[in-house]
Amino acid sequence: MKRHTLALDLKDDPALISEYENWHRAENGWPEVKESILDAGIVSMEIYRTGNRLFMIMEVSDDFSFKQKAIMDATNPKVQEWEALMWQFQQPLPWTQEGEKWVKMEPLFELHATTEKNITI
Repeated sequence: MKRHTLALDLKDDPALISEYENWHRAENGWPEVKESILDAGIVSMEIYRTGNRLFMIMEVSDDFSFKQKAIMDATNPKVQEWEALMWQFQQPLPWTQEGEKWVKMEPLFELHATTEKNITI
């Protein structure tokens, strides 16, 4: 399993941010969009917010492909409807390429606890 982290900004407007968060509550998510996420090989997805910056963590299957996910999304009318709705709340990061929304982040630091402890007596 692989992990991907991505970032995107919301428009810096408290009312829009509140509405965006409302759309992402479990009871307001669209089942067709959730199904498309799972069908693409995304096993787990979390979105966090600080200010107007969003941070997404995705755990994906080994055969997941961003390119294939984009093709699937482009041919799914319900996903396109959702993306158009969400775009009224979102704005690209300044360094985003044309046509790109979420930007993949590169890892800078990792720390993992070990299960073994070396003890010298």
